[in-house]
Amino acid sequence: MNGTVIFGSRLTDKWLPGLALGICLTLATAYGQTLPQQVGDQEIPSLAPIIEQVAPAVVNISVQGSVAANNSPSQDPFFRRFSPPNGRREVQSAGSGVIIDAENGYILTNHHVIENADEITVSLIDDRTLDATVVGSDAGSDIAVLQVDPDGLLEMPFGDSERLRVGDFVLAIGNPFRLRHTVTSGIVSGLSRTGINPQGYEDFIQTDASINPGNSGGPLIDVDGRVVGISTFILSQSGGSEGLGFAAPSNIVRRVYEQILQYGRVRRGAIGARVQTVTPELADGLGLAQDWGVILADVYPAGPAAAAGLRVGDIVLTMDGKPMENARQFEVNLYPRGVGETVRVEVLRVE
Repeated sequence: MNGTVIFGSRLTDKWLPGLALGICLTLATAYGQTLPQQVGDQEIPSLAPIIEQVAPAVVNISVQGSVAANNSPSQDPFFRRFSPPNGRREVQSAGSGVIIDAENGYILTNHHVIENADEITVSLIDDRTLDATVVGSDAGSDIAVLQVDPDGLLEMPFGDSERLRVGDFVLAIGNPFRLRHTVTSGIVSGLSRTGINPQGYEDFIQTDASINPGNSGGPLIDVDGRVVGISTFILSQSGGSEGLGFAAPSNIVRRVYEQILQYGRVRRGAIGARVQTVTPELADGLGLAQDWGVILADVYPAGPAAAAGLRVGDIVLTMDGKPMENARQFEVNLYPRGVGETVRVEVLRVE
């Protein structure tokens, strides 16, 4: 049986990025720049033209705020804290951001960069400093939207993260250790990484472009100068970059951004069902030919799944044509869906 699950008004509404020379040729063509200088008769490839185009859209974010005295400190460096009589301590932290809408002064960054902020200051490449306000923030995707005075800003456009391939060349720009507008380069090391942040949305771009504390919230860009990800965190035993950086993909970031602008927060839909992974033991007990998939352990009355005709025991094989191998994958693919959206699921009904 095929079922269509429709998100409606009764749903749960939670608060819820060839050769080096080839790259340079592309950039020179795209931006009307000449190729870099030569040493003797040897041409030197350079990414300088693209950096010069996009760097003004990258900002430094400084945060002053306070947290409960027993809270963990910020993961970004250069914070100071003390415990006053009221049981709270002041925190200063730094991160990065990218101007995504110059006309309206909208800036993207990480939720964890501005969490607990009382005052947010944005510094531009031309040394201007602007006070910022929080338009909205989403802990699940770790994305926040800020707004500043839009006078004289330059934006960076969104790219299509779905078009990324492992091996594609990317650049990370940010303010690691408060070294303003630091540029690092690398490749896409992996896609759709999960199992890293079980408390939130997981579909990360992995890159070996150096990302360090302070890069949080800065853009991961492609060779066309488009935002294909927002640098979010690293895996490291030393506290510095070990070539394991992760960024939220731009297509997810864009959905979060648009919902925040529209609603001030993210409104996520739910299908009205509880799911679990089909294990080999469960498959054997049910007499299934395959030992993968997602089984509906419960279907809530009057929910979208029930309205679509789904039942307890139905096994979801695909969502919008993408195989669903386990419950976590199901949740990850459902996570960015908004209230009112429609998904198509292919199910196997065990009679």
